[in-house]
Amino acid sequence: MPDIGFERRTLLAFGGAFVMAGVNGLTLPARAAGLAATPSMRGGANNYRPGAPIVERIGGGGFWMSGTVRRASDGAPLAGQRIQIWAHTTEGSERDLHSHGATLTDANGAFRLEMPQIVPALGQAHAHLAYDGGDYETVFLRPLLKSPKDTSLEAHFILQQA
Repeated sequence: MPDIGFERRTLLAFGGAFVMAGVNGLTLPARAAGLAATPSMRGGANNYRPGAPIVERIGGGGFWMSGTVRRASDGAPLAGQRIQIWAHTTEGSERDLHSHGATLTDANGAFRLEMPQIVPALGQAHAHLAYDGGDYETVFLRPLLKSPKDTSLEAHFILQQA
């Protein structure tokens, strides 16, 4: 019986130390080491317009495009990065100047921009996003909506230094 008590005390001590180490680790932001950079997607650069203006919203809104931007080497969030967004929407074609806009990432590397509802073009409801800031390699994304009725879409960038 005393052996069981000793093993129990040992288990409790090691378990407590493990839990405390885990709790202390939660106070620091999570970092992923060695993340692979996001590759550009085929068709992502279609109708890209260099220098699209930074805007508060594209058109009348109603659809939310959001995501994050992180550095490939260590997964750190990248603040102040320019993300251009454009799509075929209820208010215009992805070729139209008024269908393009850009936004900047916040301190957590997150971005969010409201735009008109995305509608199918060439049979697919999709958005176009580009990182083209210069400090990192340019990346074009073309994510698809699961349904044309979706009112939001996320896209995430992991950038490799240029």
